[in-house]
Amino acid sequence: MKKILFGVLGSAAMILPALGALTAGDTAPLFEARASLAGEAFDFSLTGALEQGPVVVYFYPSAFTQGCNIQAHEFAENMEQFQAAGASVIGVSLDSIERLNDFSADPNYCAGKLAVASDTTGEIARSYDLNVREGRPGATDTRGVEIDHGFAERTTFIVTGDGEIAETIGGVSPIENVQQSLESVQRLQ
Repeated sequence: MKKILFGVLGSAAMILPALGALTAGDTAPLFEARASLAGEAFDFSLTGALEQGPVVVYFYPSAFTQGCNIQAHEFAENMEQFQAAGASVIGVSLDSIERLNDFSADPNYCAGKLAVASDTTGEIARSYDLNVREGRPGATDTRGVEIDHGFAERTTFIVTGDGEIAETIGGVSPIENVQQSLESVQRLQ
């Protein structure tokens, strides 16, 4: 019974809203990180991305895990709509760039359409006032590969071109997160 209770509480913690996270009107912390798109690593700069328009900065626990797989797939499937609204999207997790190269190229998830950035120390997540948890020894992803890093809470920030947070989205399912993000950037047009 205790295992079930802890499992339910752990799952709930992954989707609860980020109570301490930055909110609308706050200035988004600028960051640079190694990122991957279609399996190719590159240097991502939020400053550079904001020069092109709004940026959806979404934090997720780990590549190749159930909710994160769904969320990445939904962002990839809706990428043309985000671009039509003038926005770009960057996912951020504590995954290594090697894991993200695989994840960004996987046709079932990022499908070569969604860029994902590596925040191995959790410094970027913490700058957005997100909780970062230690990983669990022996935890594996949906491929059966060990997850050897911590986890940032699932929270999305809609950042306007001038660097202000327009909206913070958390506490919803991965699919709802993507839909609310799209609606938010469409309102910015």
